[in-house]
Amino acid sequence: MAETYGEAVRRKRLKFREILARPTLTVMPGGFGPVYARVAEAAGFECFFVAGSQVSGHLLGVPDSGIMGLRDIADHARHVAAHTEIPILLDTDTGFGNVVNVHFTVQEVIRTGVAGLQIEDQEAPKKSGTLPGRRCIPMEDAVVKYRAAVAARDETDPDFVICARCDILGAEGGTFDQAMERSVAYVEDGGVDFVWLNSVETREQIAAAAETIPAPLLIIWGGGDPMPSWEEYEKLGARIVLYPTLASSVGLQAAWHALHDLKERGTDALADIAARARSCPYGRAELRRIVGFERIQEIEDAFLPQSQRRNYKDTWGHVGMLARKGGPPAPGEEEG
Repeated sequence: MAETYGEAVRRKRLKFREILARPTLTVMPGGFGPVYARVAEAAGFECFFVAGSQVSGHLLGVPDSGIMGLRDIADHARHVAAHTEIPILLDTDTGFGNVVNVHFTVQEVIRTGVAGLQIEDQEAPKKSGTLPGRRCIPMEDAVVKYRAAVAARDETDPDFVICARCDILGAEGGTFDQAMERSVAYVEDGGVDFVWLNSVETREQIAAAAETIPAPLLIIWGGGDPMPSWEEYEKLGARIVLYPTLASSVGLQAAWHALHDLKERGTDALADIAARARSCPYGRAELRRIVGFERIQEIEDAFLPQSQRRNYKDTWGHVGMLARKGGPPAPGEEEG
């Protein structure tokens, strides 16, 4: 018997708690929407991060500066969670206000089906966690926000996971000692499940944070090259290494190149794009397969009378598809 929606949500939330409880490192890619999350799943990753910067940019077309609201992120998260089998961690900026806003943010996000959320300790309007200009609220104010988040979670679904993101490194007046004081308080006084220590710049900082913070530690690297290997992260004590925008950032770069190349060289550019896709050692990224287009015909065959079913055998799409005898379309020939 197939699992129900509620069973699927609980399975993913418990899976995320299992990931946090491991003594070994987990690698979490991130990006924008359900397609990228399903690509991560197909590649073998166990979890995925929906980044606020990417939702702000790709959904609203605005900078990651506190412009996005709860409704924007919750509605988007619902789509991602509904169409993936791996746990999703959601970026909810500062919780969109004070303790009252945080309460309703947590409960609304729980209803989307994601496995957990992160709330950062920045002053509103927030700034991108990877850019300058950040300010953090007083530690005491952040602690009560995390308490409110945990209480709202406990009222709604105790399996849901709360992450405190400490942004004081690189913020105005911020020091590593302050980051440690805040992170410990967020766990011991705020009750969060784990800490995201943002913009760590040295291996020594990772090791010190892992030893000091009494909860699993998520890291994104803020230092220069060479960044730590996964083996180094694990030895230093990190439990999750996050690449928060990787999926959509490389997709944007590919689109930037392809569209400039198309404008410059015309259809010769399309031929080169198709050749690169064919030579990829991991195969083509075919949207119809990622989103499960074949399921449409399965549903039609299961429920429609014969007279109303579509004729897939004797119809076709673009000429490029027909020339390949039903194979995947070339770039520029995808369905509209």
